[in-house]
Amino acid sequence: MAMDARQVIAAILTLSMFAMLGNMIKKDHFDTFQMKFPATSHVQYDTIKIAEKNIIDLPTIRRGPWKNDSEALKPCWNKPALEEREQSTGFITFSFSNGPEYHVSQLADAVVIARYLGATLVLPDIRKSERGQKRKFEEIYDAKKCVKNLGSVVRVALDQPSQASTGKLTVVRVPNRVSEEYIAAKIEPVFRTKGNLRLSTYFPSLDMRRAEETKYLDSFACLAMFGTLQLQPELQEVVDSMVGRLRNSSRKSNGQFVAVDLRFKVLERECRRREAKGKKNCYNAEEIGVFLKKIGFDRDTAIYLTQSKWHHSLDALREIFPKTFTKEGIMLAEKKAKFLSSESSEFEKAIDFYICSESDVFVPSISGLFYANVVGKRIASGKSQILVPAQVTVSSTSVSSYISRYISKRNHFAYSCFC
Repeated sequence: MAMDARQVIAAILTLSMFAMLGNMIKKDHFDTFQMKFPATSHVQYDTIKIAEKNIIDLPTIRRGPWKNDSEALKPCWNKPALEEREQSTGFITFSFSNGPEYHVSQLADAVVIARYLGATLVLPDIRKSERGQKRKFEEIYDAKKCVKNLGSVVRVALDQPSQASTGKLTVVRVPNRVSEEYIAAKIEPVFRTKGNLRLSTYFPSLDMRRAEETKYLDSFACLAMFGTLQLQPELQEVVDSMVGRLRNSSRKSNGQFVAVDLRFKVLERECRRREAKGKKNCYNAEEIGVFLKKIGFDRDTAIYLTQSKWHHSLDALREIFPKTFTKEGIMLAEKKAKFLSSESSEFEKAIDFYICSESDVFVPSISGLFYANVVGKRIASGKSQILVPAQVTVSSTSVSSYISRYISKRNHFAYSCFC
């Protein structure tokens, strides 16, 4: 049956209207999203942060018990001039090991000791998980900024002097958060005799509560822990990109996301140990998911896990919160070969530490130094929403019931450092 001209024109107009409507819907849904959270790169990350501030002024949906950050605190430690301390000709050397949560503490102890002895501090190498293998300091951290930040309180050498070769050095074991009394009694006599020392820090305790007996040395420890270590530029770009992608996926919660320290191998090992001692202070993926749901986080919430690649033990958490990601899911493809391989665990640990420090909410699945030192960095930047899970049988659904005691009791060492 032939169509007359009026029918042809009507059909064309109808199709045109549907096409225009489709473009309007697509533009409204996707272009607005891109405007709020542009494609992530190290160049665009500042734009993302500006966009986030603007979103607060728009009529948006906040799905979950999110809390706005407080203002970043100001350092209140003193930086005595280097000349105020008598200088020796000796050197202090040491190595970083185990991950950034240990690095900040190891550096703090080394700075405190070098300052007390008037010695030159040699920037550490970074021990890899493979025995005998190591990385250079500058592969993870910005060496120039470290030297600049420490330069007013202690002399720093980028490279180990020939006379301080490790084969000739006396090794001294040092307890984390070393005291003035310990240095005077156990370290100084050896240093005066040998001239150069190598430190080996051990951790009799993994918490970071204030300790009155180290008050005299707090200024130097504070500077080392919170005002010195910064990631080298390429690694910082990777962190920024991953944070940007997480915020991209969190449209319904204003770009906010939760970071959970959950590595299944570590979790299995620690849970077995603690449960054997009758303690329940570690939580698996399903328990974390039930906990977050119970206190009000919406199904759309974006969650970052410190686990590197997906493991079936995480499936229960993703069933509750579909937007659950590991590094493998949000790292740029061209960066995976370098930063997400069997030989890059030091990079992965650094990425985890800094993403957990920058997230809007941090949830530790186990207690320990990672948890304690991430809390310290978050206190400094005003990110106080740190939620410690409780067993799902606990009836309270109030977020305030689960705020870290480091925050609620203000007993973290960081509160000695910031005003």
